[in-house]
Amino acid sequence: MKSPSSVGAGTPRVLITGVRGKTGSPLARLLVERNDVDVLGGSSNPDSVAMDSVQPTAFSWDAPSGWKAATEGVDAVYIVRPDRADAPDLIGALLDETPVRTRIVLLSEQDADYMGVDGWAPRAERAVRDSGHAWTILRPSWFMQVFTDPRFYRDQVADGKLPFSSGGASLAWIDAWDIAAVAERALLDEGHAGQVYELTGPESLALPRTAELLSAAAGRTVALHEITIDEAVAGTTGFERELFALTFERVRAGSFAEVTDSVERVTGRPARSLRAFLADAGPPFVRAA
Repeated sequence: MKSPSSVGAGTPRVLITGVRGKTGSPLARLLVERNDVDVLGGSSNPDSVAMDSVQPTAFSWDAPSGWKAATEGVDAVYIVRPDRADAPDLIGALLDETPVRTRIVLLSEQDADYMGVDGWAPRAERAVRDSGHAWTILRPSWFMQVFTDPRFYRDQVADGKLPFSSGGASLAWIDAWDIAAVAERALLDEGHAGQVYELTGPESLALPRTAELLSAAAGRTVALHEITIDEAVAGTTGFERELFALTFERVRAGSFAEVTDSVERVTGRPARSLRAFLADAGPPFVRAA
């Protein structure tokens, strides 16, 4: 049984920005299961939020005029950092509109300090740290869900290929549900204010080993194809291309290789392994059955 919520008095209200995203959706489900939380699902299209016991709430990074209404009376906010050049300014402006008593949990990325003091990710984090709110920052490694998402590697894996620019480095893949579980505790329970949690899965895997696990789950060979960073970011432009290229540079530098026990320390259970994630995943891995 989960502990009762400790944010404020009465039934706490939690706003999730990007409630239909990879971490927002499981977080909403975990919060609803507590039975003592009002869950507001932020979306630029509230009509698309169709989750039981989740209140659709208008929230868009492009519509700051609606931020005050979205955060009014809210005890905690889960901020999914927008991957756009103006993210640090947007986050700071949102928190200026958010009651100072409101607890903030920011979804950042593993080893965000790698980009230096004046880097984009550290500036986004600094907007939260300097806001005057109680805050927690989550820094996850690469999501395991990239293997089941058609926007990333699902279709290539289905075709028996894993094109990736690793330079021989390893990654400590993490299940988005584990990120959500940590976020749930940070939003509602005491003891997480001022904490920065580097979140990873239980093991750091080189890409050849990752391909072996994908092959075993898919029931056929998935071959690793080491590609250049330029090949990895082909088809992207502008800030998206710059950010994507930097991400692969960080992969090759080992920024996502370190394994931590933060998931277990916060939630009381070990992080899920990639093998376990793939065993329960949808296409293309259902073919293994």
